[in-house]
Formats: sequence, structure tokens, C-alpha cells
Amino acid sequence: MPVEPSASVLIDGQPSGDVSLRHIWNECIGAGRANEALRADWQRHFREAVDVLGARYVRFHGVFHDDMFVYRASNGGGFGPPTPLAQPVYTFAYVDKVFDAILDAGARPFVELGFMPRELATQTETLFWWKAHCSPPKDMAAWVALVTATIEHWIERYGLDEVRNWPFEVWNEPNLVPHFWTGTRTEYFELYEATANAIKAIDLELRVGGPSSSVFVPDARYDGEYHDTSVEAATAEASDPEVLPWKPVWIHEFIAYCAERNVPIDFLSTHLYPTDFAFDTQGVGRHISRQRDATRNDLVVMRQIIAESPYPDAELHITEWSTSPSSRDRMHDTVFAATYIARAFLQCHDLADSISYWTFTDVFEEGGGGIGPFHGGFGFVNEQGIHKPTFHAMTMLNRLGEKIALQTEHGIVTRTADDAIAALFFNYPDSMGEKSVGSANSHAETRRLADEGPERHIRHIVAGLNPGAVYDVEILDQDHGNVAAEWHRMGEPLNLSRTDVADLTKIADDLDRRTLTVNVDGVLTIDISLAPWAVMSISPATPHSL
Repeated sequence: MPVEPSASVLIDGQPSGDVSLRHIWNECIGAGRANEALRADWQRHFREAVDVLGARYVRFHGVFHDDMFVYRASNGGGFGPPTPLAQPVYTFAYVDKVFDAILDAGARPFVELGFMPRELATQTETLFWWKAHCSPPKDMAAWVALVTATIEHWIERYGLDEVRNWPFEVWNEPNLVPHFWTGTRTEYFELYEATANAIKAIDLELRVGGPSSSVFVPDARYDGEYHDTSVEAATAEASDPEVLPWKPVWIHEFIAYCAERNVPIDFLSTHLYPTDFAFDTQGVGRHISRQRDATRNDLVVMRQIIAESPYPDAELHITEWSTSPSSRDRMHDTVFAATYIARAFLQCHDLADSISYWTFTDVFEEGGGGIGPFHGGFGFVNEQGIHKPTFHAMTMLNRLGEKIALQTEHGIVTRTADDAIAALFFNYPDSMGEKSVGSANSHAETRRLADEGPERHIRHIVAGLNPGAVYDVEILDQDHGNVAAEWHRMGEPLNLSRTDVADLTKIADDLDRRTLTVNVDGVLTIDISLAPWAVMSISPATPHSL
């Protein structure tokens, strides 16, 4: 059980606070698709995410995709045509391996129910090279039977008490027609209704939610049954995107549909990338980067919608989030992204039940394997398991305690135990103003942020700590842990030797490390200057650091 903080701790002469800190950053993390979780490197990266980053749940696509071989209406075929079965059967061998690995690592699945098995799909069009079927089912009863059999199998294998802890999310980004969904909005709502009722028929305490819609938009492109690109031009051509009326997608309509039919909603889910992509009057797609506080602003809107809805107790889960939704955005590999996500997570800790970073590893194949070891993949680690700056930011966040002693615009001090603290500070440069870090197509393009400034002086006096206690200080900045920059200096080799991997691994983890000691009066003086984009952790020293 957490230790209650002592009331004797003072920060800058004032009593420390006692507000709870929700660790929304590691409640859930994202991954690509279920089949990737069969890989040894995926599982190695995931175990590290649980052990070091504190990840509690993981969400991914494709539990019902054909490469997991769950829904079987025919058998084999090999060199000949498959043999139709008299009735469909369900085989869970591959899914069991994935879910066993997740649970054995000490985490749980945040279950996304999708995509459609090919033999149940109404359309032949597919998404990604691995051919995801994203259509409504040709037989809703068959879909319900599949969902029911799958959840009943999990209950039999893992126990009802365990499965009651798993959220069930129906589909992924169905508003992105014809990509993740080929049907209408109403057809998705019907899919949700049938699925939610089937889940509750198994056990009323199982949790279900949706609509897992994509980013906020400021226009009417998703207001109808289909995605209407003809209304996006004003968004694409706006000189200042932040003056536009950004709003969630399908949330109001989803709530209204479910309330009218008494359909359960245990949680609302949506995705809040601080970006948009809209087509101008010439039909040219434009990337739009919103301001640095977009995520918090959107969460405030979502919280108000839920509070005023017929489902005021519904949880709010942001089941995908990052600096951008591109798996080829070189900004993901940088210190700049690490500072951005640390700042955003701390801004939003009181507004969501989870914000799932997309994704924890570069073992991610929606666009095929990445070209080169630092290709702008989402991951905290690259395919070789080398830690990116975002990994270190997440590690620092995980060290924070459960009570907020002090929170400022530039960081947080938390209580971890009797007379102990853990803190995180960052320097999101003042020269950035309200701008976010944006996106980049090359490492050179990310360097546009390198000269932002100035440095930031962090000074706090913490009294009431144990005299002689030692605190570890770790600082991530452009000169420490900036592994993509070193790879760039190497000439950006596409294929790393074993020596290259070892050298880059060492550089990736070479943070600026030092210690601070509480004086004989129980006072810890924090007096450190942070370079632009630096992120700093202060936490009780571990045995290996003493």
C-alpha cells in the first residue's frame, strides 16, 4: 500500500501539497497488431516497458485478423483450395500465446475488438500490406457469436475475475472511411450495440466502450454517414488553425444513439493526436500542427461532454496519442519529442483515465518494416531495442510518486514515501511560444528546433527530508541520450553491425548523471540550469547508483 506523505515537508517554505497524481502515461501503452506480439523482440521490448516504464495495459489492432487464425470457416488448402467447414470454428492458439505473454509480463490487455475476419467481411478491399478487412460483418449474428466465444474462452482460460479487469473497445477509428471502416456511421453504431449487448450478456461487470474515433477536427467532414473531404478546404488553408472550432468526432452522436437504445457505455475512447490532415481547394493534402496545449484543451472538452451526458460516470480513455499519427515522423526519435510528451502528460494527469502512447516499440508494420534504425517510428525503443529519448522521459515519469507536493509550469515534485520525494522538470523553450514540436521528414528537418531557448534555471528548497539521504539526478538533453543525432553523425547507416548497436545503445543511455544529498538539517537544495529541451529526473538513489 502507498505510504501517506508526512505533513512536515516544506517546499520553498510552504507546506507540500497532498493531491493525488494519476499516472495516466503508463496505465496503457499501444502496439501495432496482435501478430507482431508473437515476435521475440516485441515481447522483450514489452517486458522492459512493464518493468521499467510501469506499463499496466497494452492495446493493439488485429485480434481477429486472419493472421491470428481465430475465425475458421474453411480448413487449410495448401497448394489446393481450402475445404469449407460445415460450420465455423474458433481456434485461439495464436491469441493465447500473445495474451499469455502479456499476463506473464505482469500487465493486462486493453482489448480492441477487430478487425473483421475475411470470411465474415462484406467487402474485399483491405488496408495495409497485411490486408486488414475493415468492413461491417455480412452476418451480425456470426460476429456476435465470434465475440462471445472469444470472451468465454478468455474467461475459461484466465478466470472471470481477471477478465473483468480488461476493457473491451469496439473497433478502431471507424470514422476514417474507407480506411478503418467501409460502412456508415450508423452501421458502426449498430456493430457497437450488438457487441456491447453481447458482452454484457456474458457478465454485467465486463467493461465495454467506444467509439475509438480519430482526432478532433474543426469542420463537418465527419458529420454525416461518410467522410466528406469537400468541406476540409477552410481547415487546410487556415492561417491560424487554433482559431478554428476543434471538436470531437462522433462522440455526441455515439452517446445519443446509445442513450436512446439503452446501450451500455462504460468508457468513452478517442484519439487525440495534436495534428490534422485536410485537403485544400486544389485537392492537395496538408499536414496541420496544432498548438502545444491542444491535448489538454481537447480533454477539457471531452470531460465536459461526459459530465453533461446520460453517462456521467463513464471513464475516458485516450487509446492512441503521440506527437503525430505518422510512423515515419523523424520527430519521434528526438529529444524534442521527449520534452513535449513529458510536458503534455503532466498537464493532463487529472483529465483522463489513461492516455495510451502510440506505440511502445518500433516493431510496427502498418507501413512495412521501417527503413533504417531511426526511421521516425512511434516507439520508445527502435527495432534493435535501443532506447530513444522518449523512453527516458517515460522512465522519469514512472519514478514519480502518487501525491503531488508541488506542480509548476515547468515540472512537478511528488511524494514517494515518508520524507522522500521524486521530481521531474523540463525546459520546453520559451522561444517556442504556443507552438508544438510538429513533424519532420528527416533528421536535418528536426534540427530546426535545436537553437530554441533560453536555458531554464530550476531552483527549489525542500525541507523536512531525511538528513543524509541521497538523490539521483538524471538529465536528458541534446548532448546526453540523443541517440538519433549520433546515428546521423555516423552517416545514417541503414543496417547496423553488432558493434554499431552496442555503441549506439551506450550513447542512448549516457544521460547526465549526478547526485544531490540532503543536508544535516533535512534540506535538499535543487539548483540546476537546464539546457533548452532538457528533461530532468530527481529521485531517491538506488543501490547501484550509490
